Amino acid sequence: MSEGKMANESSSENRLKSVWQNQKSEGIPMSVDELRLKAGKLQRKIHGRNAREYVAALVVVVFFGYQLSLATDALTRAGFILMIAAVLYLVWHLHRKGSSQRLPEQMGLVSGLEYFRRELERQRDLVRSVWRWYLGPLVPGLILLQVASVHAHPGHLGRIALPLAITNCLAAAVFFLVWKLNQRAAGKLQRQIDELDALQKQQ
Repeated sequence: MSEGKMANESSSENRLKSVWQNQKSEGIPMSVDELRLKAGKLQRKIHGRNAREYVAALVVVVFFGYQLSLATDALTRAGFILMIAAVLYLVWHLHRKGSSQRLPEQMGLVSGLEYFRRELERQRDLVRSVWRWYLGPLVPGLILLQVASVHAHPGHLGRIALPLAITNCLAAAVFFLVWKLNQRAAGKLQRQIDELDALQKQQ
């Protein structure tokens, strides 16, 4: 690396440090140590969230697997298979797209800012697209299980109409709540990204 390039990088980090030290907005790192703390806090939140999702997925897969073993008709079995496949897919996607990247051991102001922004962007994109990879894959299995329930009770649609309606309302409410919470989380992440972008423009 040339001395000129090293001097430019050093000057850039010094300017960024000066901006951060004079920044009044809350939630923006003011030093390398504070940035490392914030990045570590984000990393721990990601690990905790993913761990909870993995445990919940395991419980759901075991439950659906048990129900699959009891099912006697092809439609019901297919519905439970679709649900299990959907849960396995969302766990795979969460691990692939939502796992935190390793915190750099040697992290300066500029490299730390780039790392933190990249992690915020990844998590924002993940929660913003929750319908595509989390909720959406569950829909086919839920629909097929309801079709199987109707098919298993020919001539008794009136008797099962109310339970099905209640089930659909509950599922819709849960889906909406999950989507809303994730959109709110995406908004918070975007605001942090905007703050970091504002800092970069002040360099």
